Amino acid sequence: MDAAFTAEQDEIRRTLREILGKRCGPDEVKAAVRTADGYDRELWQQLSRQLGLPGIAVAEEYGGVGCGPADLALACEETGRALLPSPLLATAALCVPLIAALGTDAQRSALLPPLASGGLTAALAVPGPALATALALTGEDPAGQWSGGGRAGGVQARAGADGEGWRLYGEAAQVLDGHSAPLLLVAAHTGGFARSRTLLFLVREDAPGLVRSRQAVLDETRPQARIQLRDVPAELLGDPDGQGQDSDALGALAATGRTASAVLAAEAVGAAGQALARTVEYVRQREQFGRAIGSFQAVKHRLADLYVQVQAARSAAYYAAWGPEQGGLALAQALEALRMTAGEAIQLHGGIGFTWEHDAHLYFKRAASDELLFGPVHRLRAHAADRAGLFGPAPAAAAHAPAPAPAHAPASRSTAAAAVAASSPAQEKVAV
Repeated sequence: MDAAFTAEQDEIRRTLREILGKRCGPDEVKAAVRTADGYDRELWQQLSRQLGLPGIAVAEEYGGVGCGPADLALACEETGRALLPSPLLATAALCVPLIAALGTDAQRSALLPPLASGGLTAALAVPGPALATALALTGEDPAGQWSGGGRAGGVQARAGADGEGWRLYGEAAQVLDGHSAPLLLVAAHTGGFARSRTLLFLVREDAPGLVRSRQAVLDETRPQARIQLRDVPAELLGDPDGQGQDSDALGALAATGRTASAVLAAEAVGAAGQALARTVEYVRQREQFGRAIGSFQAVKHRLADLYVQVQAARSAAYYAAWGPEQGGLALAQALEALRMTAGEAIQLHGGIGFTWEHDAHLYFKRAASDELLFGPVHRLRAHAADRAGLFGPAPAAAAHAPAPAPAHAPASRSTAAAAVAASSPAQEKVAV
């Protein structure tokens, strides 16, 4: 596997860092999340026009850049550094792969070009706090029970009479960017107990019976909404007769989860690296007993431990970007690194760091929110261990799943890790 960055990837990172450095400081982030949309629309359009950010991983035939998930992950490392509030994750990492995998030719032609250009955003709605389960990040659910299972609750779908399409009813409580996205991708259960299955449906923002309300959340840079569906007309994603989409839908959700976990890992690493850099800068300036607190050995040891943890998480995230099968482990390591770094940042900023208004809490909130949505870390690791069969026979589906085959694949995982570490761009040393 050749994990060296290309000139184009380096240019994307440089340009994105430059734009975000000018337009996405802590004050701008706090102002953007308090708007009705929860993000800066002007900045989103600039990133879409100049860099094609939402279309990085979309095929050129649909108006995208034609790159792969690795390029999206590298871009998200930069958005993570700035804690950019944007519909990028919900649109490009969650909805676009599902539409590309399951949509008909007509649906792909109609939806992917505006999604790639940034003119249209989308959100994935799954019932209850089941996003990590639906994406197969923390466990396997081949029956799709998380979508309702034919019981009360969840989101239920029924076919209309005389071919009048589908109707949805139910509720999804934690939908990323669900309050502002014009297009909703809703996972719903249908068939009752006899033909129980999970399907994906397209719902427009102006659909009758659709009620959306923005929720108060810990991390305002990850806005969430409660979606209520009251006999809402919907369009099935894929073949109109719905035959065979059940297994395809669950498989597509799991595949999307693997890619999204690599993207999230890169984003978390970017946030952790920036939190560490800001802390190092602070301890160099803050004086106590006539000297900078960064000169004390105890502070140096804590920062050195954080540096090692962040660099290990970065190597894991880069490896997952080229081989998404390892996305779950990379995400676990990255979320743990972000949580530890954000916590230490608050501690080392002292009395000012404990104030809720301080910038260090932006990183703390992101760490807590991401682990609640996509973790927790111990379940991510446990599921990865189960899939690998570390403590017993691997499940049949995981044991026989074809492994990714990137070019120049290494002979072993340790060799791959060494190759990634060797090809990673040089990082600044922590010196205080």
